[in-house]
Amino acid sequence: MANVSIKFNGKEFLLSCDDGQEEHLEELLIQLNQKFNELKNNLGNLGENKLLLISAVKILDEYHETKKKVEQKKDELKKLSDKFKELKNLVYDYKDKKEEEIKQLNEKRDSLKFEIENNQKNYEKLIDQTTNEISNFLDKANIEKLS
Repeated sequence: MANVSIKFNGKEFLLSCDDGQEEHLEELLIQLNQKFNELKNNLGNLGENKLLLISAVKILDEYHETKKKVEQKKDELKKLSDKFKELKNLVYDYKDKKEEEIKQLNEKRDSLKFEIENNQKNYEKLIDQTTNEISNFLDKANIEKLS
């Protein structure tokens, strides 16, 4: 345990604290001293005990207001976090839907490509058959003419 010598309201006090907490304790006592002296200047000398009580009440009031604000900010942060998760889920859902659409479009494209290739082959066969039939017809016509 460490000991810290402080001056409060013109009097010296020796306080104990955990090792390493000396500076923090001094900072707190400086703030308490300021609060106490403000009240003493504003309200006059009501007596040390009453001024200490009022100082403690004011500090607790500030603490509770700060605590309330922290809770409000936590609630706001939670709501924002929930909204972010919701948006994130919407983005992933949208992404999944678009990937599925792309997959279906690619399948449809491949199917159309296959159909076009088959139609082209059938068209070429039809052209070849028609050419052969015309050629056979002409050959028969020439043979009949010659005879």
